[in-house]
Amino acid sequence: MRLSNRALGIGESQTLAITARAKEMLSSGVDVISFAAGEPDFNTPELIREAAKEALDAGYTRYTAAAGLPELKRALAENLNSQLELELTSSQVVVSVGAKHALHLAFQTILEPGDEVLIPAPYWVSFPEQVRLSGGIPIVVPTSAAGRFEPRPEDLERLSTKRTKAIVINTPNNPTGAVYSQDCLEAISRLAKKQDWWIVSDETYSELVYGEARHVSAASISPPALERTIIVGSFSKTYAMTGWRVGYLAGPLDVCAAAGRIMSHTTSNVSTFSQKAAVVALAHRRSSVEEMRREFEFRRGLLFEGLEKIAGLSCVWPQGAFYVFPDISAYLGRKVNGALIGGSLELSRYLLETALVAVVPGAAFGVEGHVRISYATGRQRLIDGVSRLARALSALA
Repeated sequence: MRLSNRALGIGESQTLAITARAKEMLSSGVDVISFAAGEPDFNTPELIREAAKEALDAGYTRYTAAAGLPELKRALAENLNSQLELELTSSQVVVSVGAKHALHLAFQTILEPGDEVLIPAPYWVSFPEQVRLSGGIPIVVPTSAAGRFEPRPEDLERLSTKRTKAIVINTPNNPTGAVYSQDCLEAISRLAKKQDWWIVSDETYSELVYGEARHVSAASISPPALERTIIVGSFSKTYAMTGWRVGYLAGPLDVCAAAGRIMSHTTSNVSTFSQKAAVVALAHRRSSVEEMRREFEFRRGLLFEGLEKIAGLSCVWPQGAFYVFPDISAYLGRKVNGALIGGSLELSRYLLETALVAVVPGAAFGVEGHVRISYATGRQRLIDGVSRLARALSALA
């Protein structure tokens, strides 16, 4: 018996694989410092946890409409309208099982087999696989550190064809921490209108921006942009609710209606008590988010200061999310005990086994010569981890 080509063609997430290996070592008593985590190290705020308990006690354990509780959809629409200066209705919001599910719904809704989707690299590891699962063809668009990892319009046009159906953007970005500028988003919006593309905008880290950076949604650029933009978001990073599995999709009414129909035959609704807790999270957004955001901002500076002292590393100052994406190409091509460190995967393995520090190889994000370092860990662990990295990398010099 043979599995489907769809199943056989999907690779394992290297972020999850590295994290799993680090956890395995930790469970064996090895003191691994993990910079691989893609989730906040904070507990879910107490008022959100209490709201879930109250919902359980009140009997909110039954089905809701597939696309979500009406009160959560209203709250999401109001929040997005307030933050992004939009005019969405609750019918233009679908509550999903996390952001991954929202992306899956978006691609299932807009793609036909063979449609091409432009994906700027570095990209989040699941974007290409999500496109493939929906029958599409991912087309990788290179960006550069010199250009702050923003896609150039000329590269988008050069790599587009008559089969191009959509572009995926992710701001603030995982893995680089880049926040797309207004000018960049306006250029993408003009191209999307000209070429008749959908814009799938992953804004999962929209609340985690630092300094003078400002999150701008492609949907807010212009009325034509709003008509073709599908916003994807999540409660996971913003409210430290990764295990609760609450995300959302927002955008054109026909897209949301179709996504709701797909949900009705696949997952049905997100757990009811999680949705009730999400309503409370939105109502207390500022108090729930700000303390965590400030701590991430402090850690960003702490980590960046340490990395800058390591010879051979270069970093672009991240403006959002909780990642740094340093260039480690100076250390490639070296040998350790006769084994060649030919790329970011080999270097990541070396750092895990030798320095006991887990990072994610840039190859997982479609770009060689880099690794992703998460600062979703405590301050002292950041300091100790950077010291370990420095010692391990100096041994390759």
